[in-house]
Amino acid sequence: MGPKVKKIILIVVLAFFVYAVFTSPDKAAGIVTNIWGILVDGFDAILRFFNALLNR
Repeated sequence: MGPKVKKIILIVVLAFFVYAVFTSPDKAAGIVTNIWGILVDGFDAILRFFNALLNR
C-alpha cells in the first residue's frame, strides 16, 4: 500500500474512534479496558512460557 492509502486509513480509524468516544464514552472505555486486559494477559502468558522454558 502506498503512503497515501495508509494515511487515509489512519484518518478514517481515528475519526471512527473520536465518533465512538463522543457518542458512547462508557462503551468506548469498556472496549479500551478489554483490549488492555487482553494485552496484559498475552504478555503474562509469554512471560510464563519463557520462564517455564528456561527453568526446565
